Amino acid sequence: MFNPGLVHTPVTPFTGDQSIDYETYTKVLEFHLRNGADALALPMPAGEDLSLTDPEQQKLLEFAIKQVRGRVPVIAHASDAGTALAVDRAVHAEKAGAAAIVSHPPYFWHPKPALVVDHLVQIGSAVGLPFFIYNPPVETAGMSLTTDIVLQLVERLPNLVGVVDSSFDWVFMVEAISNGQRIRPEFQLLTGAEFIVSAWAVGGTGAFSPLSGIAPRVVRKLYELCREEKYVEARPLQEEIAALHHAVTEAGASRLKDGLAGIKTAMACMGRDCGVPRPPVHPLGQGERRKLTEVIDGMDFLKNEPYGW
Repeated sequence: MFNPGLVHTPVTPFTGDQSIDYETYTKVLEFHLRNGADALALPMPAGEDLSLTDPEQQKLLEFAIKQVRGRVPVIAHASDAGTALAVDRAVHAEKAGAAAIVSHPPYFWHPKPALVVDHLVQIGSAVGLPFFIYNPPVETAGMSLTTDIVLQLVERLPNLVGVVDSSFDWVFMVEAISNGQRIRPEFQLLTGAEFIVSAWAVGGTGAFSPLSGIAPRVVRKLYELCREEKYVEARPLQEEIAALHHAVTEAGASRLKDGLAGIKTAMACMGRDCGVPRPPVHPLGQGERRKLTEVIDGMDFLKNEPYGW
């Protein structure tokens, strides 16, 4: 069974002319490999997948797989508004050497549940790799998964190994994992962010981590404590990560709700400048950047995190 563990989701660095900065991307990948990643998933929302053209996504994935050289599994993100487009991405990822595929409901529209099921079945059926379905925040994809959708997919996709949840809907998580495992005992629940304690208390076994580019040590320690079911000991670390999540998300709330600009700014504060997001995402303004820098400087736990590459 493919169990990815703690999955880092790297950012995509850009140069001043908004092209992908592969020199810095090499540093990003190597940083994650040295700092606790059991696997990498890319390009996820933190990697600005929506801002990349199809050729760029293909080249980025190929570059990452070549750079990683099998040291950890690389999970390819294959999502799109159109089923054929997402299928093409999944097929390309398998040929390129990805270890697994992750995909979520079609972007930016609200199809009926039966259409979501068919969309994901076609993607998962197009490859022989382990397949994860991703439940994103509704403002990101426009359509959330339901327990019924998950169970239909478990029935129809023999390579479906788990659900990655970023909705923070605890009822959904409990229903999905408990009912999913009745059909397939090895079915997995992974969190789509670093709020691990609550999810693991109801059966989680892994996590996707956008904040590991900022604070990989505390994320790793939090993950290990949860894996050992030491939830009381994990709670202070969970609170530290929650404070960091709030800081990067709120830094540019007027410009971007999911915190891409905040993550890149916080990484720059830690000596790992990856440029600014691509349009239509705005970089933080001078005042927003100064405020976030002050908050990051005031987080004592970050003093124990690596600085620079």
